[in-house]
Amino acid sequence: MKVAVVGATGMVGNVMLEVLKEQNFPVTELIPVASEKSVGKSVAYNGNSYTVVGLQTAVDMKPDVAIFSAGGETSLEWAPLFAEVGTTVIDNSSAWRMDPTKKLIVPEINGNELTSSDKIIANPNCSTIQLVMVMAPLHRKYGIKRAIVSTYQSITGTGVKAVEQMENERAGKEGDMAYKYPIDKNCIPQCDVFLENGYTKEEMKLTNETKKILDSAINVSATAVRVPVVGGHSEAVNIEFQHDFDLSEVKNLLENTPGITLQDDPSNYVYPMPKYAQHKNDVFVGRIRRDESQANTLNLWIVADNLRKGAATNAVQIAHLLIEKGLL
Repeated sequence: MKVAVVGATGMVGNVMLEVLKEQNFPVTELIPVASEKSVGKSVAYNGNSYTVVGLQTAVDMKPDVAIFSAGGETSLEWAPLFAEVGTTVIDNSSAWRMDPTKKLIVPEINGNELTSSDKIIANPNCSTIQLVMVMAPLHRKYGIKRAIVSTYQSITGTGVKAVEQMENERAGKEGDMAYKYPIDKNCIPQCDVFLENGYTKEEMKLTNETKKILDSAINVSATAVRVPVVGGHSEAVNIEFQHDFDLSEVKNLLENTPGITLQDDPSNYVYPMPKYAQHKNDVFVGRIRRDESQANTLNLWIVADNLRKGAATNAVQIAHLLIEKGLL
């Protein structure tokens, strides 16, 4: 299969290549794609070296599938051009997520919605994916009314420049700033830009994408915080259900959900942490307990590598699913 990775030289693009190899995706021809300043550079994949090409060259090569992680503007301009030549696009940016004509897919939850007419498929936001992975089985069982989410998001969600800022700060070096403030030994209560309602775009993604993927009746209120962590995103989540639940049943349900690892033994200090979620594809959940201040309400803690299940892994899973369904 002819596979284009758009944004191949970026942080997520590198992980895309790792995941394609790890999951034995049937790549017969790899087309690494990046901006003009990176054209001609080399990327390594599966023991071989490949030359980076530009977007128009990649379109002309008519790949079977193109996995995008190159920003919303690039996706809006180029995804339709790939689709026109018959390529199926899986886009990791926010460009198409809320487009009513495009599917927003987490394979374990709504992968059955994909059809042959879906030539541009949206990959959800990283913080949304790990949230809905845990919410989906609970919603089917108990009916979710409302969720309050506080995120603790890795600097890798911002990109290489943010990682370099933190490393410079720890080394006492001057350098470019990805954020307005220092990030080392700090928490910044802003992920993405602020909107007129006082929430950031990241916070509203959690609200709007959850509704689109799971159920428009679910209300989500979020606060997104950037923390000096590399391994992954963490979320403290308070969920109010329509029906009461049994804690042991909740844990059993999550433990038996594909793609979720239960880590919930606080007496032995077992709970999810981003340091230990890094480079793993599962979503980790723990600290599961009843909210004693309100009926039918649960507290839990969710962690996932935002570059893996939050981006690259989910995209490659979508591509695998398309093959399974005979759509690629």
